[in-house]
Amino acid sequence: MQARIITLSNNKDSFTQANRCIDSSNHFKNSFTISKYIATIPSNVVDNFRSRGIKWNYPWTKSHLDIQSGLYKTVYETADPAKRMSCFMSHYRLWEECAEKNEDFLVLEHDALFVRRLKIETLEESSYKIISINDPRGATRRSQAYHELICDHEIAPVPWIDDAKIPQGLPGNSAYYLKPEGAMKLLLLVKEYGGWPNDAIMCKQLLSAKTIGCLGKYATVVQKTHSSSTTT
Repeated sequence: MQARIITLSNNKDSFTQANRCIDSSNHFKNSFTISKYIATIPSNVVDNFRSRGIKWNYPWTKSHLDIQSGLYKTVYETADPAKRMSCFMSHYRLWEECAEKNEDFLVLEHDALFVRRLKIETLEESSYKIISINDPRGATRRSQAYHELICDHEIAPVPWIDDAKIPQGLPGNSAYYLKPEGAMKLLLLVKEYGGWPNDAIMCKQLLSAKTIGCLGKYATVVQKTHSSSTTT
């Protein structure tokens, strides 16, 4: 398994948070080594999209029901759209690598923090192809309801916490286990629907409930800081 933490280049806060995450993993004696993965940045994000033939296909100013997917696309408030696109592309590049290497990946954003040892064998043996390891509380909308629906399970399906037309997926997307089959599904979704915020494209409606799940005994939380790889 490869473990990567998405880190912003030339950003002291990002490197500090990434190091804190790595230290927390070492503290709980995890069986894997986390490597920093330099994020796509706004100055090169357009080239990254162009070289892959991907078009951004999510609204910046007006929410609407998307006819192609049948899902409601809610505008993400952002001061700099290129940062939102860069976050997606950072994850997308790791999906590519996971599929190309045909190897499981642990994908972390730099604001993840381990609070217990992660039992990799539990994730390896699961039939789910994409598994969140993150505590939803404070990381996603209706987070307490999300928590209550999954906390009694070893690995639970992503719960319904909103209208079925609203994309629903991993809590916060800051820490997840990805198998090659899951990576291939994500790449195909982007090919079909274009670039979306990664927490929207990684939803149960597009991936199917059997593909995407959540670890009930969370291994990570989101660090309480002002900066993240999805900073807008």
